[in-house]
Parts: sequence; structure tokens; C-alpha cells
Amino acid sequence: MRRLEGQAIISCVWTWLCRETQQGAFIRKTRFMANDPTPRLRRVSNKDLEARTRLVYGVLKEYKLEPDPGATDADLKDIERSYFARGGTFFVLTDQDGSIVGAYGLYPLENQTCELRKMYLHKSHRGKGLGKFLLDSALVEASRLGFGTVTLETASVLKEAIALYERYGFVEYEPDHLSIRCDHAYFLQLR
Repeated sequence: MRRLEGQAIISCVWTWLCRETQQGAFIRKTRFMANDPTPRLRRVSNKDLEARTRLVYGVLKEYKLEPDPGATDADLKDIERSYFARGGTFFVLTDQDGSIVGAYGLYPLENQTCELRKMYLHKSHRGKGLGKFLLDSALVEASRLGFGTVTLETASVLKEAIALYERYGFVEYEPDHLSIRCDHAYFLQLR
């Protein structure tokens, strides 16, 4: 990860300033959700294969991005092996009727680093603060699992997501490799 080390200092200071606010907002939102039955955040299982794939591919198509089941999206086929067995996690956000309307995964890499993957939200649930809620949850989970750095790859057309990442202190960097549909990479130092 070139240039990651030098930019880590800037990100670390910003993260330190924001951490209490982010975790406090996440805890308040979690308490609110305990009283309100929808939407619900839960760990995914392989039984959710069709629903989670439909969410991810639906959002990709909405932004005219191509699903890549043979490579970039191969991890969707077996979440338990791709994420849980490696020490990561994957959560989905469900609506009142139990349908999956949002998701994120934390995919372990090396050196206490994980990649935030598949963070998507159905268009009918955007603009309600749920994207922030998913990102708050992801950062709290990454810290709980012992990761010190969170990376992610994204595409320019996902302007709202990029703006959210940057507001949270993610810093753009040049990775050695990018997924075929992505043209930006970011990282956030958690500690």
C-alpha cells in the first residue's frame, strides 16, 4: 500500500477527533432502533444468498456498474467462508418485512487491516441517515474485531458514498491494485 504510511498521520488525527462523535451517534441510533422495529441490523448467513445478491447487483445496475460474480463479487457466494472464517464480518439491514435493504462487510487483509466491502443501501432507504448508520456500525465493528485500518474501493459514480467516506476522515490513496469497476481507494486509520 504505497503512500498509506504518510497519510496515516492525517487520518489518525481526524479519526481521534471524530471517534467519540461517531460512536456516540452509533450508540444513540442503536438504542433508537431497539425501540423501533425497523430497520434492523443483523449478521448475515449463507441462507441470505439470493436477497443480498439482489441488493448488491440492484444497486450496481442502478449506477450502471457491472456485477462481477467471477471475481469482485465472488465473496457473495459464501459469506461464511469469505468473511467469518477469515475473522471478518458481514451485516445486513432489514426492513419491517425482513427484506434486505442495506449491507456491509469487513474483509480481513493483512497487518490488522480490513476492507470495507459491499456497503450498499437500497434507493428507497437513502436520505434517512441509514448510510451513516451502516458506516458507524462498520467502524465500531472493525475496531471491536481488532482492525487498525479500514480500506475501501469505490467508483466515481457513487458520489454520495464518496462524500460520506470523506466526511468520516477517509483519505484517498493509490493501491497496488483496484477492482475492475472501481477508480478510487480510501483508507481510515482507526488507532
